[in-house]
Amino acid sequence: MEARCRGHRMAGVSHGQHWADLMPLSATTEQHVSDVVFTADFTSERQWVAGRSWAYPDGGPTNPGDNKLDYLTADPAYSRTGTFRATRRTDGWWDAGLLTTEGSDEGFMVRTGDRLRARVCLPTGLGAWPAIWTWRDGGNEVDVFEYHPDNPDLLELSNHVRQGHSYLRHPAVRPGATIDLQVTFGRHDVVWSLDGTQVFADGQGVGARWHAFLIVNLSVCAGRYHPRPDPTATELSYRVETLTVHRPSAPSVPHPTVPEARSDDHGRRESSAHLE
Repeated sequence: MEARCRGHRMAGVSHGQHWADLMPLSATTEQHVSDVVFTADFTSERQWVAGRSWAYPDGGPTNPGDNKLDYLTADPAYSRTGTFRATRRTDGWWDAGLLTTEGSDEGFMVRTGDRLRARVCLPTGLGAWPAIWTWRDGGNEVDVFEYHPDNPDLLELSNHVRQGHSYLRHPAVRPGATIDLQVTFGRHDVVWSLDGTQVFADGQGVGARWHAFLIVNLSVCAGRYHPRPDPTATELSYRVETLTVHRPSAPSVPHPTVPEARSDDHGRRESSAHLE
């Protein structure tokens, strides 16, 4: 393991906002009735495919065009435990863990209106690039989060479907910290929350018919935008402790009211609705 996770419960702050002015979840999304439709079991081969994704050219294993040193591996030790790992290879690449619901037997997809929750322990080593994100048919990408330890207090939150973005600086975000994330994929608004407080609403949304597969992975930076790993480093890791998806319940349809019947002077039963 690269690092031990440190827990905390601190309020959130979005780019351009003061954390104390933001609404707690208990006053917003928590009041909506939702059903859990997906609980991540990273050991399940029915839920998750390991070591390949069509978000990478030809499904992988490499993606140098995105400034990554990843060499995707299906080895369960790199992802199936919930700890996503990357280890240095002798050829310059890094064996890296990735899981996706795309191509799995269940083929689960998040869709408009869903709410994703995840508890994540952030990495500490330079070059680590953890992410939870969505993908389908060459796009449909929403980044639940991305993180780079060289920007120790910053999360990247992005809606690539309709171009909503935030660089979130927050005192709870730091290498090795454990954070609770929540994202609601709204039609007109994608809303992110951190440790129980809303921190960013993009005002863009994903549209009415959006749906996409889930990806959880650890990439390794190649140095263009963020530093490569330290030359002496041989392993990087971060952990996803829980991941669930909630789907709003359909509104209940009230049963039709049956009018009370009564007898007329001739003993016939008639509906009171027809006697006025």
